[in-house]
Amino acid sequence: MRLYTRGGDGGTTALIGGERRHKGDRRVEAYGAVDEACAALGLAASLMQDEQMSDMRRLAVWLQQRLWDVGADLAAPPSAKDYVPKVDPSWVDDLEPLIDKYQEEGPPLTQFVLRQGSPAGAALHLACTVVRRAEREAWRLAAQEPVPEAALRFLNRLSDLLFVMARAANARAGVDEIAYEHSPVVFRDGK
Repeated sequence: MRLYTRGGDGGTTALIGGERRHKGDRRVEAYGAVDEACAALGLAASLMQDEQMSDMRRLAVWLQQRLWDVGADLAAPPSAKDYVPKVDPSWVDDLEPLIDKYQEEGPPLTQFVLRQGSPAGAALHLACTVVRRAEREAWRLAAQEPVPEAALRFLNRLSDLLFVMARAANARAGVDEIAYEHSPVVFRDGK
């Protein structure tokens, strides 16, 4: 099987259901940003090789699988009549206790922090920002065409999870966070 099809040489790509769209189309931008988020999460997972990070590495792989499903939902236009959305709304609920768990591992948060730290922590911060961009692209698409609500909610919650995972990874590695020097106190309860 050849990897190249030449189908995109004219600047279009096929969506689920066969409809072709310009590669700069909002729908293509949205699922493309999700693909980037999945790759950023893969980079983070590759930096979590020691045993103390094994739970996060397994979670990162599970999240990559879910991001493929989000991408599929975003790649299915209204013309794909037989398409059944893949993102289960319960996945959003599944993320919330994980956010609580990893938030407890980081030090109390009162100010904005710079996105850096250990290699795994910095990579998770990067993945968080890419997920946030993917969410923005998905919402831009949702302003023009139908998008499954569960996919939008999943991206929103995922960025929160990746932020607290980054802080937990830094704490596990013994790397102190650096507060943004001009940050006022923004998180009054330290969470």
